[in-house]
Amino acid sequence: MIFRVLLFVLLLTVSGFSVAATPAMPDDVLSGLKQFRQAGEVGVDLGDGRQQALYEDAEKARTAGRTDEAGRILAGMKEGYWAALGYLNLASDYAKTDLNPARALVALRVAIAMSDGDADSERSQHLKNNLLVRAGYLAYQHGEFDKAISFLEKVDLDSFNTPRALYLHGLALAEKGNHRAAMQSWHRARKYPLAYPGVADAWIGMGRGYDLSGYLGQAGEAYLAANAAFESERVTLRKLAGKIREQGAYKTLVEDARETGVDWFLADSRTLTQPRMAYLLGFMEDPDVQRAAGRVAALRSMAVKLERHGHDLAVFQGALREQLVGIHQQQSRQSTADLSVQGEELGTRVQRLADSAGPGQQARIEALRKTLSDAQTRLSQVRSKASGQPEFLERLRHSAAALTERNEALLVSARQLLEASETALDELALDYVEARDQQMAFALDKTEQQIAHLYEYLALKNLEETQR
Repeated sequence: MIFRVLLFVLLLTVSGFSVAATPAMPDDVLSGLKQFRQAGEVGVDLGDGRQQALYEDAEKARTAGRTDEAGRILAGMKEGYWAALGYLNLASDYAKTDLNPARALVALRVAIAMSDGDADSERSQHLKNNLLVRAGYLAYQHGEFDKAISFLEKVDLDSFNTPRALYLHGLALAEKGNHRAAMQSWHRARKYPLAYPGVADAWIGMGRGYDLSGYLGQAGEAYLAANAAFESERVTLRKLAGKIREQGAYKTLVEDARETGVDWFLADSRTLTQPRMAYLLGFMEDPDVQRAAGRVAALRSMAVKLERHGHDLAVFQGALREQLVGIHQQQSRQSTADLSVQGEELGTRVQRLADSAGPGQQARIEALRKTLSDAQTRLSQVRSKASGQPEFLERLRHSAAALTERNEALLVSARQLLEASETALDELALDYVEARDQQMAFALDKTEQQIAHLYEYLALKNLEETQR
């Protein structure tokens, strides 16, 4: 709207001088003006930074409770990552305040459409999968199970959100009475590591599915299998915490996750089913963790570069020392001095030959004199350079020593900062592992309760049959 008003004012100003003859507007200027007007209708795209700034303005309005203003700002943005993120946050607010999910689902649909316009395809796909899971969960919460299934079936099977989507997909199918299909979804979710959200719930859901289908014996087996899986996961988490304390979080969670060996948790060859990668992805969801890991990576790279620079400077200083030791300055000067004296004697002889030579030999003697003069000039230049070379090398040596001292100071500072950053990352990692262990303990308690209820039900049923 601001751009349209500016254009309108501009037209009014120009029209005041329309009586005078004005030259035609150049084609390139006219084309640019048309593009500017068209962009003004839907928001001007001034790059990712500009879109991020508009997103932050919308976030300020939204967090202040002015959702309508936030919506107007988002409506003026170009499609892409930041607009999609803004509509996602707006949908979260609508979901908290509205009894009807209509507005929240509309905002999520708009966010999904906006995410398709992101130039970064990987970032776009990750956000889109997240949006689809949110939409599916919201639809499930309000009893729109077909709509939830439709959203969840669009989630990629190689996404971090896949296990959670499979669990919610099974819940929606179970609510429709299709327990067999629900259990198929939960069975697929169980193939992923327990570090992913939704996997532990899928293990419990398998027992519940057998229970609702009337297979009580298989339900008990499923609960026992879930119980064993959760116990094993707690052992794994304790080992993980021990490795973090011993080797540090960066190596344990970041560097080791890149390896495909079977020395830790017997990881599967597929990326998403590697427990190390699952823990890394879950750990890196926290923005504070992302910043902490980024600091460690940057400082490690800086320390490696400084160490390499220190090695190069050491080699350079060694070469300078060898050159200084190898220079025999006095001998070189004596040698060149002798050549200079010999040159002068030859010049005297040539002059005597020129005085006694005939006219036909003067040209050859003159050429010989010219050659001798050039040799003397080059010899004097060599003497000058030879006399200045040691001083030049000494200056280089002092400069290299100063650079080495500065490099060592920077390396010490980088290592100190790296140690502090790694300690901070270790603390975050241990907190994450402890939280995961508490979640596993809670899931373990739920399975034990389900097993107890199942055995209680079977005992009561057997008692009723014996009393008949």
